[in-house]
Amino acid sequence: MTYDSSAGQIVILNGAPRSGKSSIAKAIQEHFDGPWMNLGVDAYNGMTPERYLPGIGLRPGGERPDLEEMVPFFYAALYESIAIHAGLGLNIVADLGHHDSYSQPLGILADCARRLEGLPVLFVGVRCPIEVIMKRREIVEPGRETLYVRGGETDAIPQQVRLWQKEVHIPGIYDMELDTGVLTPAECAEAIRHQLDLGIAQPSAFEQLAGLR
Repeated sequence: MTYDSSAGQIVILNGAPRSGKSSIAKAIQEHFDGPWMNLGVDAYNGMTPERYLPGIGLRPGGERPDLEEMVPFFYAALYESIAIHAGLGLNIVADLGHHDSYSQPLGILADCARRLEGLPVLFVGVRCPIEVIMKRREIVEPGRETLYVRGGETDAIPQQVRLWQKEVHIPGIYDMELDTGVLTPAECAEAIRHQLDLGIAQPSAFEQLAGLR
């Protein structure tokens, strides 16, 4: 596919909570040329009414079917906003956690991919060993003390964490993958820069995903 040369570049970082996505996004904003706007889960949930939280951050397992009706609309609005930003020439980095493990499949990722048709998208799988994720979940951040489930004496790795680790990378179609267990955020950002310099293989991951039903 030939992309609009005036459009901004889009980088979607997909992975489980505490896999290092937000740190990579910050490194991209700090070190890449031009304006890189972060339209990820934290930014979007920051403007989501509290009664609809965790919004697009709803974890796998189908435990909140009362919220699921709104999640596809939230994602659709977010991706339409990404498309508008990119269409105006702004670069976008979005750290997200796509999955389809709701009380019933919602097909959100394929729908989101179709909304970015014709725009340059690098879809990055951000992987991290579950043991490293659990260590990061023990780190307390001001204002986020209750955001992450932590391990206990009888359940060192909670089922919710295992579900994230499994479901977030289905179907596993990416343009590139990174392991934040061995790479620093700056190294991940540099790997992304290198991939962008090389170009995105055709068909891209999002072009493939857009064809899924």
